[in-house]
Amino acid sequence: MALLELRNITRRFGALEAVKDVSLAIEAGEFFTLLGPSGCGKTTILRMIAGFDAPDAGDILLDGASLSGVPPEKRPLHTVFQSYALFPHMTVAGNLAFPLEMAGVGRAEIARRVGEMLALVHLEDKADRYPHELSGGQKQRVALARGLINRPRLLLLDEPLGALDAKLRLEMQGDLIRLQREVGITFVFVTHAQQEALALSHRIAVMRAGRIEQCATPDVLYTQPANRFVADFIGRINLIEAEVIALTPEGARLRSATLGELLVAPPPACALGDRGAFALRPERVCIAAPGESVELDQRYAGRIRSALYVGETTLYQIALESGQIIEALEANTSPGRARRYEAGDPVIIGWAKEAGVFLHDES
Repeated sequence: MALLELRNITRRFGALEAVKDVSLAIEAGEFFTLLGPSGCGKTTILRMIAGFDAPDAGDILLDGASLSGVPPEKRPLHTVFQSYALFPHMTVAGNLAFPLEMAGVGRAEIARRVGEMLALVHLEDKADRYPHELSGGQKQRVALARGLINRPRLLLLDEPLGALDAKLRLEMQGDLIRLQREVGITFVFVTHAQQEALALSHRIAVMRAGRIEQCATPDVLYTQPANRFVADFIGRINLIEAEVIALTPEGARLRSATLGELLVAPPPACALGDRGAFALRPERVCIAAPGESVELDQRYAGRIRSALYVGETTLYQIALESGQIIEALEANTSPGRARRYEAGDPVIIGWAKEAGVFLHDES
């Protein structure tokens, strides 16, 4: 039995249906992420789990028991917000002790558990500091520790890293993974940041307009997206209009107005005449100089249109002779030169037949 179940939950705000018949099962010990653009319904779902809001239809169950009618303070879970929500007049130790004091835990046990949590988040030397004396990352670690100290069945995290700068956000991602592994508590995480979701999660539910488009592990979402929205939302991708013209033991043969014939692994429920998109991740595209010996299933001539240097990689845009623009991502590994090609350089690009997938229009 799953730890947390959402059964056909719907939430309306007037004429707006913010969450539409969503069902999910989240297992004990999972780091589960709700991912999607602003307004897709992910925070509304989190608020319903927390008890701050109630579904208009459906039910939410924890350990098989309905949470309907159970007030937020009686639910065995805690929510960590982007704003930290720390008490400014209390020290770090005071903030951590507060939930235990409200639960009637004895002083000796409070002192022991506060000490354990301070050690877990590496803030032993900050016990007597006040929130205004802490950095953003330290405040977030205090908020996480306070959320974990009363040992909830679930920890809900609503964009908890959104207020941090890029470097600190990356550091905190590592802290979140470590904390979740060490305490073994189920995390339900809300974010609109795709790379963050991929890095942290055991499973991800990608949402759009109140519905779940796909729920899967990060590698499946990235390599086998269910539709164009998921493919485009999870990282960069080339999407080229195509039609299925043949089905063979090797896979599906597609026809594109700009790329000609393409071969991909057989997509599920594929039939002759199906229209959709050939989807290809930039890192699966190989680039070579004209005349270089490269063995690839698909090969095209083109010119570098632009080269975007992003540190360890360069993102190239290549204009093919047909006018099609293809993005390719290459690691910057050559010593003494950040990138191999410049705008205007003639190149040959290509990929193996298993590199791309076909996505139906109606998915």
